[in-house]
Amino acid sequence: MKLDVVNAEGKSTGRSVDLPDDIFGIEPNEHAVYLAVKQYLAAQRQGTHKSKERNEIAGSTKKIKRQKGTGTARAGSIKSPIFRGGGRIFGPRPRNYGIKLNKKVARLARKSALTSKAQAGSIVVIEDLKWDAPKTKSFTGVLNGLDLTDKKSLLVTAEHNPVVYLSSRNVQKAKVMCAKDLSTYDVMNAGTLIISEGAVDSIKATFVSK
Repeated sequence: MKLDVVNAEGKSTGRSVDLPDDIFGIEPNEHAVYLAVKQYLAAQRQGTHKSKERNEIAGSTKKIKRQKGTGTARAGSIKSPIFRGGGRIFGPRPRNYGIKLNKKVARLARKSALTSKAQAGSIVVIEDLKWDAPKTKSFTGVLNGLDLTDKKSLLVTAEHNPVVYLSSRNVQKAKVMCAKDLSTYDVMNAGTLIISEGAVDSIKATFVSK
């Protein structure tokens, strides 16, 4: 699959890149994508929720009323869950929500996500951005040239570029990340995938090495 390389203004540079079919042209596996997204979202949960149970409530252990003769149910502790201020029955406890995902499934999910974007025509290849200083105006100019203003987009760079990253930090619906950190969730969550020219080789190397 070949795509034209555009510049920061969205105009063709006359060059083109070849996106390998074994990454951008496979048969998408929707279940693998589902598992990868599920794993990503589960990892975002802190799992620090906690409520006090009966044995953790501070209160008197004195029997609050006599056993019989009151006409009501017997009660032996103010910390009982049936009373206001008592402990909670089977309350949440700290836990890890992490899900294990095999490496082959994770790779298949990323390839499926990239293929889905390619089939939908939602991939743009742009020449490498080289700015002297971080400016939001420079980044928004790129989005304007690509007609992606106010649309979800993900810019993939060959390696970490602090200037480009800082330029995009104030743009609400845009995200910048390097090729080695690309995840299935990030690809699927973006409306348009913007790949820098140098990042194409990085993506190839990432899938070859893993």
